[in-house]
Amino acid sequence: MPDLRLALAQADTCVGDLVGNARLVLDAVAAAAAGGARLVALPEMTLAGYPVEDLALRAAFRDDAMAAVDALARDLADAGHGDVTVVVGTIGTTNTPDGPRPTNRAVALREGRVVATYDKRHLPTYGVFDEARIFEPGTTTTVLDVDGHRVGLLVCEDLWRADGPVAELADADLDLLLVLNGSPYEEGKDPERLGHARRAAATVGAPVAYVNQVGGQDDLVLEGGSFVLDVSGQVVARSPQFEPDLLVHDVPRRGGTLARGRVAPPLHPDEEVYRACVAGLAGYVRKNGFRSVVLGLSGGIDSALVAVMAADAIGGENVVGISMPSSYSSQHSKDDAADLARRIGADYRVQPIGGTVDAFERDLPLDGVAAENLQARVRGMILMSLSNAEGHLTLATGNKSELAVGYSTVYGDAVGGYAPLKDVLKSRVWALARWRDDHALDHGKIPPIPESSITKPPSAELRPGQVDQDSLPPYDRLDSVLEDYVGRNLGHDALLAAGHDPATIELVLRLVDRAEWKRRQYPPGPKVTAVAFGRDRRLPVTSRRREASAPIPTTTSKEQP
Repeated sequence: MPDLRLALAQADTCVGDLVGNARLVLDAVAAAAAGGARLVALPEMTLAGYPVEDLALRAAFRDDAMAAVDALARDLADAGHGDVTVVVGTIGTTNTPDGPRPTNRAVALREGRVVATYDKRHLPTYGVFDEARIFEPGTTTTVLDVDGHRVGLLVCEDLWRADGPVAELADADLDLLLVLNGSPYEEGKDPERLGHARRAAATVGAPVAYVNQVGGQDDLVLEGGSFVLDVSGQVVARSPQFEPDLLVHDVPRRGGTLARGRVAPPLHPDEEVYRACVAGLAGYVRKNGFRSVVLGLSGGIDSALVAVMAADAIGGENVVGISMPSSYSSQHSKDDAADLARRIGADYRVQPIGGTVDAFERDLPLDGVAAENLQARVRGMILMSLSNAEGHLTLATGNKSELAVGYSTVYGDAVGGYAPLKDVLKSRVWALARWRDDHALDHGKIPPIPESSITKPPSAELRPGQVDQDSLPPYDRLDSVLEDYVGRNLGHDALLAAGHDPATIELVLRLVDRAEWKRRQYPPGPKVTAVAFGRDRRLPVTSRRREASAPIPTTTSKEQP
């Protein structure tokens, strides 16, 4: 019996776009069939989009999704692909004592109809997932016959559990275990994912084919990276991360040897995080109907990196950068902002804020931090006014370190519809900027970020001679504490035991815990770490944290409660 030619189509879908997502399936199957594929697999929830969340609870949408499955099966047959088996993720419906309930379903299409279904068994409720509330779990296993090859089906979390369907398929004499996934990106997650796939391959005695969604959806990034591994656990074929791809590979009958095919090389950690942020930004812009973005260009590292990410995501010609100098803005910062805009081909404009600030203060005199933050709020008003007038999506340029300790101004530099660096610590911002410039040099291009933007001390430039370290610990010390307190959930005593400076611990914990109200108002941004603000991290407000005896320093240059 000949090998089974398999195609894994990692697609960039949009939640709720049944028609557009079905078109992606048709195009992928056409390309795969042209290459001789007999089995084409697309990711979890391809037709509905992922993460579908509470949209799955709408009976009307479930009805439309089921109708879309039937229409897709007919369209595939009408296009001449009826003899190809197509496995695709969608929403199903099952009857329960409480009435119809949605399921997270894989459907197999052939000869114009649905020939098999499988409902996801393990429904995760940790991290970004809330599936047990939304879906009804499946109860059975499914094995497809494709040209005489026995193919078992799983959906995402089912692979991560040793019990349930993986164990039940151990004696099914499978030729292939096919897993449909909508697995969000987190830095460092891949080894764990591969470990579960290797365990499953060993359990069922067959290769594992893993097809994953790709692209940004809201604050999640689906990374792609689809793969095929053999029974011994060796990856024999792999798609690149963060871009749509069609991975075609031949699978022999049980016991046969898989040849090595196309294997995308792993990305450098900084490149991986950078590309995840770019993918999240590109998806958010496109899927929300925008074509351009606007942001403030201060000449500093954060706005520079966000601008370059935006240029990589949607093209520099679609980036509007606004320099909004005040009397405290240094000439080198203004020069760096203009230089950056030239390098990426952005629409660069200069809008001084002095007159607007003066007019406001004539009616409402302010001093101290309130006067400093007025400058940030005037800048925010300018950006949102241009967004409103010209239809751009406003980007917030703050990073995770600033967000953690509340070093931002509500309705000022925190305005915007999307925050590409929301889950990137300040120390990593510098590393990503350096990687991006080095990447340009490696490809014979001019580095997009001016060197001085990377090397000069960070400053909000809201008063003479200001630098961030007037109010905060050095970023290497700050970020080290944040990694342990936020990322690893270490408490005060554990932080001391880890060797952190006691005074730094006290300051950082106090700032982090009291800035929750600000984080709740911050725009969404791409989740790239295991613990991201907004998705995973909720800090309690306790009486200890509100003690008057432990005030926040009044010297902090941005707004505090």
